[in-house]
Amino acid sequence: MNNVDHKGKASTRFVVIGLLLGIFMAAMDNTIVATAMGSIVADLGSFDKFAWVTASYMVAVMAGMPIYGKLSDMYGRKRFFLFGLIFFLIGSALCGIAQTMDQLIIYRAIQGLGGGALLPIAFTIIFDIFPPEKRGKMSGMFGAVFGLSSVLGPLLGAIITDSIGWHWVFYINVPIGIVSVFLIAKFYQESLEHRKQKIDWSGAITLVVAVVSLMFALELGGKSYAWDSVQILTLFAVFVVFGTIFFIVERKAEEPIISFWMFKNRLFATSQILAFLYGGTFIILAVFIPIFVQAVYGESATSAGFILTPMMIGSVIGSMIGGTMQTKVPFRRLMTISVISFFAGMLLLANMSPDTARLWLTLFMMISGFGVGFSFSLLPSASMNDLSPRYRGSANSTNSFMRSLGMTLGVTIFGTIQTNVLTNRLADAFSGMKGASSQVGDPQAIFQEGARSQIPPDILNKVIDAMSQSITYVFMIALFPIALAAITVVFMGNARVRTSNEMKESE
Repeated sequence: MNNVDHKGKASTRFVVIGLLLGIFMAAMDNTIVATAMGSIVADLGSFDKFAWVTASYMVAVMAGMPIYGKLSDMYGRKRFFLFGLIFFLIGSALCGIAQTMDQLIIYRAIQGLGGGALLPIAFTIIFDIFPPEKRGKMSGMFGAVFGLSSVLGPLLGAIITDSIGWHWVFYINVPIGIVSVFLIAKFYQESLEHRKQKIDWSGAITLVVAVVSLMFALELGGKSYAWDSVQILTLFAVFVVFGTIFFIVERKAEEPIISFWMFKNRLFATSQILAFLYGGTFIILAVFIPIFVQAVYGESATSAGFILTPMMIGSVIGSMIGGTMQTKVPFRRLMTISVISFFAGMLLLANMSPDTARLWLTLFMMISGFGVGFSFSLLPSASMNDLSPRYRGSANSTNSFMRSLGMTLGVTIFGTIQTNVLTNRLADAFSGMKGASSQVGDPQAIFQEGARSQIPPDILNKVIDAMSQSITYVFMIALFPIALAAITVVFMGNARVRTSNEMKESE
């Protein structure tokens, strides 16, 4: 009997390792590729199409998330997690050998077709294979890896691109993914029964069209096309029309892709709102802090990548604490700690200036990361809390979808705000200086050490101040959605993860 238990524990351990590797790849992918985009454009050309490299991946991921979640509820987690892994690896290998930007865009869509299955199903499997008293610890670990890989991506991308070339940003997924496929295929023995159900094709099609339209509008608006162009307005219109149809169809479907009845559960509904708000605000730290370090402090790209380490450490600690405490403390109390820390960290970052010491920035990042870390482990658990196994995949994929949607909207909206503020600050700074614009040239010159040294000190300081103010303004604006998150936390109720004994006693 002991030998059987030992084998079972060993198998579970290998399954966990396989899932962690899958989460690591999927969470890191977008940030690691973003760092390499400069080298990719320099090699493949077609600068006008580079936005599609990210857009094609994100569209495929977000369109697939709710559908994979529902299908895993219907037909089993293992087959769809492996399907996602294999397609992700095929897409990664193809991206590495891409010879043109068009090829890379197509291959990224293939990669995204698989990536949409990895995050939501991995978290759901944890709920399936562990009893309630261990789920918190495991979700804390998984949340920590998610946060770690999200912020590790820029640094790893810079190192890989500079040392061995951008192709390896994609190739690195292959050996990691092969190990994950082997471990899941060999050691994960799915014991849950999955009842075959009618597939909601109308819901799936209308959801995909709506999400694809929204993602393309957000990714291409202000880049490839003006926000008020016919193309972008048409995409938004298609999103509204098909989104409305999707809502109507899902209300009548026997087995909907997204079960709207779950939103009647207060804990589930608040978890989705929080995932959206945290996704939209957390991502701006990973995007703008490295820019601040490089443009304002004048440090290297690698150094700018390292600045995310304090936030990474803070998020890992927060995720682990949130995970281990969720069987003892209600979700609401833990998320209260989270939102207070996140708000405080963002407020401190919003009051930075070019004179802020690097040590203080490090501390601010740790405070912010600590607050965000709780959400990585708590929100997926809260979404699936007390739901039967047949609904867990759909519930968790909805949570992953909301976080990803928040991240995409956050990057787009806050990026536009930062660009506009920077433009206005530069215009004000140089309004009375003739010939200043010719001396500074492109403001992006402050990112390049050689070009930066050629800018006259008085002009350089004005550009640095403008860049600093534009970034801290974004952090100040981000306090509003964090405040909204604080209000949302109040409505979470007193639910927590119940242990196996507690569940038996209540039956």
